[in-house]
Amino acid sequence: MQPASGRKTRAGERTVFVAGDVALLRLACVSVIGSRRVSAAGEETARTLARALVADGIVVMSGLADGVDSAAMKAAIEAGGRTVGVIGTPLDKAYPAANARLQERVYREHLLVSQFASGAQVRPGNFPARNKLMCALSDASVIVEAADGSGTLHQADECVRLGRWLFVARAVLDDRTLTWPAKYAAYERFVALENASQILEHVRTR
Repeated sequence: MQPASGRKTRAGERTVFVAGDVALLRLACVSVIGSRRVSAAGEETARTLARALVADGIVVMSGLADGVDSAAMKAAIEAGGRTVGVIGTPLDKAYPAANARLQERVYREHLLVSQFASGAQVRPGNFPARNKLMCALSDASVIVEAADGSGTLHQADECVRLGRWLFVARAVLDDRTLTWPAKYAAYERFVALENASQILEHVRTR
């Protein structure tokens, strides 16, 4: 069962709708994001990072999409940590529908956030907007896997615009078929991610 509308609140200059424990937004939050069609290695990386982050008291944030998002959020919950789902639909809709049960658990036990009011149409442009909001609510974003042209890169762009930490998995940087990582290599808060300890170091000293 989806929440009828949740509560309206403010996130910086944005109006958002929330269901769950809004106090989680006052804690250190790290977005773990990436491809919907994640590889087995990428899925395991997402899960490993999520477990390490919540073990250190950091909230794992993601977009409740297939692939990296779902893997990270499920791992965070299974490890007894806290998570925030930032979605591109109103609170009372789940996309993909297969994640409806996970979304319900997030809003009942953790926090669900949307910038779209109940009844709003779900359009392709909602999801880049979702990524931008997720960046604004996070202390850092971690890209586990992403192809050239991936919607995940909207969040990378927003990290640069807002001055947030941007971590990109070493496996992505070593993939010579990808051109997008070079765009961010000179960004002063760009980190080639080898292990979770790098994230913990930078988030703790933000």
